[in-house]
Amino acid sequence: MADNQRRVHNLDNDTNGPEQWFRSLPIVTRCWLGASLMMTCLGNFAVINPSHMLWRWEFVVAKFEVWRSITSFLFVGGFSFNTLIAFFLLVQFSKQYEAGGPYNTGAGGGTADYVFMLMFGIAGILLSYPLLTPYFPIPPIFARNIIFYVLYVWSKRNPTAPANLWGVSMKGMYMPFAYLFLTVVMGSPWYDMAQGIAVGHIYYFLVDVVPVVYGKDLLHTPQVLIDYFGIGEYTPATAAAAPPPQQPQQQQQQQFGFRAPGRVNAPRDPAAAAHDWGGGGRRLGD
Repeated sequence: MADNQRRVHNLDNDTNGPEQWFRSLPIVTRCWLGASLMMTCLGNFAVINPSHMLWRWEFVVAKFEVWRSITSFLFVGGFSFNTLIAFFLLVQFSKQYEAGGPYNTGAGGGTADYVFMLMFGIAGILLSYPLLTPYFPIPPIFARNIIFYVLYVWSKRNPTAPANLWGVSMKGMYMPFAYLFLTVVMGSPWYDMAQGIAVGHIYYFLVDVVPVVYGKDLLHTPQVLIDYFGIGEYTPATAAAAPPPQQPQQQQQQQFGFRAPGRVNAPRDPAAAAHDWGGGGRRLGD
């Protein structure tokens, strides 16, 4: 009996479980991973028809199905090895980029800058999609596109960071192209990955090359994001402490609509503060 209670106590105090690991992720990565897991499971278990999550511009315009602009980035695809790899890349490189300090576009390289970077990537992928589909068979689900967009930006932000691909060590700058090369060799679709890398290069060029070479800052995090997430890493507000219990007199006075008087300190004499007369006096004649 004592052993069973001890096991239950150890499980309750376990800080290395899946829930603790999930809560330890940075806020944007945590929300992105949770939403992607939910939409992918809902689609694979036929709770929601996957065709309702795909990007269809004509449905957005004609039927106002605006959710497709978000679900097409969250639904990773059918349960497969490629889907598992996509989730691994999402967690690995989104976490590293968010926690390591994104490019500073106005919020000190914090959470607001990362959210703005993702918004830029989503807009770039959606705008370039109709231009590329006549020439490349890019599927209308953009989960891998945005993941490789983040991976490429991370590689430019951390070009010399140590990375590893299936046991092969390399610098961070080579990771997107190593994954792309491996995908091509394996005969898997790679056009969506290439689109994400291309959009990521546009973001990198505008945020890092243009300010240095041309002296112009073209990308700025919207003020609404800075107002919400603040400067630097976003920390969710904790519950405020409970107010101290009120005395009966305070409760009665608040009931009638005026505040109870607090402790009043006597005003300080300005002249006393301006001179130091010492700690004591002398008797006459000393």
